[in-house]
Formats: sequence, C-alpha cells, structure tokens
Amino acid sequence: MTDDHANAPLSCLVTGATGYIGGRLVPELLAAGHRVRCLARTPEKLRDQPWAGEVETVRGDVTDAASLDPAMDGIDVAYYLVHALSSGADFEDTDRRAAAAFAERARAAGVARIVYLGGLTPEGVAEHELSPHLRSRAEVGRILLDSGVPTTALRAAVIIGSGSASFEMLRYLTERLPVMVTPSWVSTRIQPIAVRDVLRYLVGSARMPAEVNRTFDIGGPDVLTYRDMMQRYAQVAQLPHRLILPVPMLTPGLSSHWIGLITPVPASIARPLAESLRYEVVCREHDIAHYVPDGAGQPFSLNTALRLALQRIREARVTTRWSSAAVPGVPSDPLPTDPDWAGGSLYEDVRERAVDASPEALWRVVESIGGENGWYSFPLAWAVRGWLDRLVGGVGLRRGRRDSDRLRVGDSLDFWRVEEIEPGRLLRLRAEMRLPGLAWLEMYVERDGRGRSRYRQRALFHPRGLLGHAYWWSVSPFHAVVFGGMARNIARAAETRTSPGRAVPAVSS
Repeated sequence: MTDDHANAPLSCLVTGATGYIGGRLVPELLAAGHRVRCLARTPEKLRDQPWAGEVETVRGDVTDAASLDPAMDGIDVAYYLVHALSSGADFEDTDRRAAAAFAERARAAGVARIVYLGGLTPEGVAEHELSPHLRSRAEVGRILLDSGVPTTALRAAVIIGSGSASFEMLRYLTERLPVMVTPSWVSTRIQPIAVRDVLRYLVGSARMPAEVNRTFDIGGPDVLTYRDMMQRYAQVAQLPHRLILPVPMLTPGLSSHWIGLITPVPASIARPLAESLRYEVVCREHDIAHYVPDGAGQPFSLNTALRLALQRIREARVTTRWSSAAVPGVPSDPLPTDPDWAGGSLYEDVRERAVDASPEALWRVVESIGGENGWYSFPLAWAVRGWLDRLVGGVGLRRGRRDSDRLRVGDSLDFWRVEEIEPGRLLRLRAEMRLPGLAWLEMYVERDGRGRSRYRQRALFHPRGLLGHAYWWSVSPFHAVVFGGMARNIARAAETRTSPGRAVPAVSS
C-alpha cells in the first residue's frame, strides 16, 4: 500500500453523535481529514452543532436494520457508540439485537472496519457474574468481533473529562461532602482514562491493518482506588482533605440513590456506574500503542485529566455532557401541530407582557434561563418539583446547562431539553421529568403593533389517560405563581439589564 493511499481520507459513520463521546469524536475525525456521516434517530438534534455543516446526517436507528443500509453505503469505518442503558428491563436484549443488525448491515455493505467503545471487564470474573451493564457491553463487543468485519473493540473503565457522567459523579461527591459515608467499592482499584486519550485511540483505530480483529484495554497511567480518586480531585481542585468512611451494607441499588441524592447524575445512570465500580477494572495489556502510538506525556495522568476537565468547566467550554444524549424513558414526541391539533386534549397556560427593553436584551434573558441562572419564578416550587422527580427515578432539576449563555437544539436544561430554538425569537423546551403526559414550555420574543418588545410564554400539556387530566387540574392553581411569576420576572430582568447603573434583581416569585 502506498503512503498516499494509506493517508487518504476515510468515510466514517458515527452512531451516537448526539451523545457524550460521539459528539466529541465527530470534530476529531474531521480534524484528521476524514469524511463523516452521522446516524441519528432525530437529525434535528445535530442542527446547531458547530460542525453540522461539515457532515452528512442520515435518519436511522441501530435497532432498525433497514434504516442502516443508506447509512452504511460507501462507508470505510463504522463507529458503534450506542447502547440501550436503562431503556428498560430488557435493555440487554435490545443491545444484542442492535449490535447484530449493525454487524450484519456493515458486512453486507462492505465496511472495512468497525470501531466499538465498550467497558473494561475484571479479570477472573465469569461474564454471567458481571453486572448487567458490563455483561451487555461485553456481549456487544463479542457480536461485533464475530461479524466478519475487522473490528477494534476498545475497553475503558472510568472516563474522565468535562461533562462525563463519571467525572460529574466524582466532582459532586468530593465537592459537596467533606466527610462522607461511602459504599465499600471506594476501595476497589480502577484505571481511569482521560477523554482526550479515548478520542485519540478512537480516531487512530480507523487505520488499523485489516488483519486486526480484537479487543484492546485502554487506560491512563494511574491505577488507584475510587477513594484515592476523590482525594486526588480534592487536591487538584484545592479542597481540604476528605474524610471517607466505607460502609459495606450500601448495595449498588442504595449506592445509586445515594449518588442521585448528592450529584446531578440520576439513579438510572448512577446504578450501572456503581455496579461497575464493584469490580477491579485494570488494564491487562497496552497493545493499542502498537497501532496508535502514544506521544510524550500520553496517556494523560489522572491529575492532568482532572485539571483539563476543571479548566474546561471554568472557561465554559464543555462541548458535550453526559446528558447530551436523551434520557431513556422520557417522552420524545414532537410538539402537536397547533392550534387545532387532532390528537386529543392539549392544555395551555399562556402569559404575555409588554417589556420596556430591546428584543435583544429580552432574548438574552430568555436564552440564559435555567441552571445556575434559575427560572425567574418561585424557587422553592421548582426545587420541590425537581426533588419529586428524582424520587420517582427522573432526572431532577440539577442537570444544569452545558453553557451559561448559549443554547442549541438537543441541549439538556435541568429537567427540560431544547427542542427548538430560533435565535432572537423562540425557545421551545420539552419536559424530560416523569409526567403522566407530554409537556412543553415555549418562550417568544415579539414586537407588538407599536414596535415595542413583547414577551409571550406558553406552557402546553398533553395528558395521558385520566391521571394526566387529574395532574393538570391539580397543579393549575399554582400556575399563576409559577408561570405568572416567571413571565413577570423575565420581563423585569430584561428591563433592569437595559437600565444603566442598575443591578439585575435576585430571582423571586
């Protein structure tokens, strides 16, 4: 093979581009000179990505074999970065069927290589004894390796990067609890890896020789316990030494609720992470370096990975977060066509206010809503609603924002997700809290007949069954305080920001 051919751009298919790793891999592949096609169930979620104009997007789903054919056409390397984690009790079966369909269609399309990112499994533990999460990831890897398509199956333990679920869990536990009673798994040895190294190995795997068809363990240079990781975080973040007291009776189930109580990571995601931490996950080889050589200082140490992640957070440059992917089990139906939707009941709460501020000032307030900026309404009511959602297994109010000032389609925003954004005019949020129905919140910036700014806010709810109707009518008496207060305070904040020499008032009801 000539050098020119070996270095020729490849056509890469990326699944999971709306997720944490996939959303970071795409720009890395583009930077390496490759052509990229993204497979997405909802391509609209990729519309506002800074790289959206440089890739081709195909609508499809790995569980729908027919939709994979156009996605695989002309592809050299197919990245498999999806899983059915927490999609239900049968998620292992869903993962199995999806991997089999992907493998079959890749082989039929003549794809030259599959690259998969899975989980590092403990040595000496039979697969059937693993947690369901690790067991499923191992099975998916095996299905792809047996596909007849040369496959690189990377296996990582804890991935450390700004916005990763593992990093957020470590960060919040360490920052919020100077003294903590912890599960016994804090004494289990782990080999974490920086997300930058994971991306480097993923990109480099695209050019592996055709005869390579195997798993590779990938990890950083540090092998340490989770307790050590928390102390390292405290050191890097310049926090006092943490007192950590392991308690054996905290099961993975209890651990996940404990994590959900302290961190923004909901129990549905915390549980597989906690289950995985029960096992010693340490690399048994570093053969990946033969094909993707490490440079000076690579792979990154844990301290370096933590410093880089914290720097990204402080500079508000978090490109993807663990919540970038839609949370399994939450409603994803599009907004019903209005005003005369034929799909059943659609309740509305509409608020309008004239605003003595420019449309630009009003829009800045609208786009900065949520997260640390709050909801410009009765804070206790929002906090209670978030806690109630966490209690029933929902995402709660603590997911925050990816960026403190700017939003894009697909961003998570506390217990909402951005469904549509028209800069300067419309922000539409879809509820991802546990509800007996579907809910949206729309915020409009308009001009009235006299050219003055006008704020219009619309909450919509499509009930599911009798419980849905009962829910709407039980909470509607509080709408004047919650939604009315929100409209009033958003208008007031825009007016105050416009007035010179005046500070923005504290959010209130």
